[in-house]
Amino acid sequence: MKILPNRIKRLVFTALLLTTVFCFGNHSKPQKDTLKTSIISFRIKLKSNEKVRITPASLKFNKHLAYSFTLDDGYRSAYLTSFPLLNGGKISGPMIDEWKSDQGGDGTNSKGLFYSDGVGNKIPFKLGLAINGGAVGDFSAYRGHLSWAEVKEMYNAGWDILNHGFHHATKHGTNFLTEVTENTTSVQQNLGFTMSQFVVPGGESDPGYHLEYEKDALANGSFSVASYVGAGPVIKVKDKVNLDKMVYFRVFVQSSKDTIGFKTMDRYLATFDSVAKLPDPIWYNAYTHGVGNGNLWSLSMRFPDFKYFMTTIANKYGSKGDDSLWMAPWQEVYEYIWLRDRIKIRYEQKDKEAEVTIELPEIPQTFRYRAISLAIDTRAKFETESKSPDVTISDDGNTKHKLINLQFK
Repeated sequence: MKILPNRIKRLVFTALLLTTVFCFGNHSKPQKDTLKTSIISFRIKLKSNEKVRITPASLKFNKHLAYSFTLDDGYRSAYLTSFPLLNGGKISGPMIDEWKSDQGGDGTNSKGLFYSDGVGNKIPFKLGLAINGGAVGDFSAYRGHLSWAEVKEMYNAGWDILNHGFHHATKHGTNFLTEVTENTTSVQQNLGFTMSQFVVPGGESDPGYHLEYEKDALANGSFSVASYVGAGPVIKVKDKVNLDKMVYFRVFVQSSKDTIGFKTMDRYLATFDSVAKLPDPIWYNAYTHGVGNGNLWSLSMRFPDFKYFMTTIANKYGSKGDDSLWMAPWQEVYEYIWLRDRIKIRYEQKDKEAEVTIELPEIPQTFRYRAISLAIDTRAKFETESKSPDVTISDDGNTKHKLINLQFK
């Protein structure tokens, strides 16, 4: 999404903290292609007769803050710089693209940026990619956009792919429905899956064009749409969240013309700190475009800024800091909350054992994630036991005894 000029002027940091969503019930109806309701059961074996209380965690791994950051337009710098920085690997050196902009980085090796799953495993930071299928391809050594092979590699590493229209079209006469559906088909043909989230592209347009994109996307397989007006960018998730045909707003993070120091990034980070200090669990959303050494189209983050921004967040809120952060793409967080608000948990404790039964709802076939974390309230250490082949369980029963993670097949 290239942000509209008048939106830039209206981005005031203090406003971010006032924009929240309080939603109860009114869940989206399951699509026709769904997996049938199923029952999962397992046993908690406590080391003492202490009572246990079990509730779905507000966020995966029982984190306090979910941060969803998207790179719009599918520029090559996503693969050359941000992917190796976050996932670990060799960051590209300078790379001048077809538009004479440097989409490379500093050429260093990164060990990756991580948070933990709460039970001893590190997970690399992951972002979302909003791509235009018509621009993706291995056209030349100096291409400015990603290739399908690069998109696939990032997808396989846990990054999510969001629909951004086939041609990034916005001008008068655009067939918005075709933009939505052709991009869906393009990704199906080249990557083998169906996108379920949409991001409205920005640019020269007629007034209200984004409303047409929203309507056509929501009517053709998208569960939610990132646009210019909507929920967020700060969404409270302690209680049930109304995800039904959600339209949401994201913070635009970009480098300034001043290339000396990181004053602009420090302002964004100060806002991030303010959001992280909110008392209830929070879902926070942001985006940019390119992340190479050059400020592509003056709508991007220079790589030094991006590296400083992400490393600062990781050091303070990731596994090297207080580990309160779940750094995951919009789709992953959306699908977790969708499932969290629909599962039914029953448990019965007898002495040192608790039998837990979870009823899973019908899950749309286009969903990628099927996981839930359970917040455990007990003073006793515990172990979990399951004979079901349909779930993988991990827990911290012998340490903090506060968390159980469930991964459903």
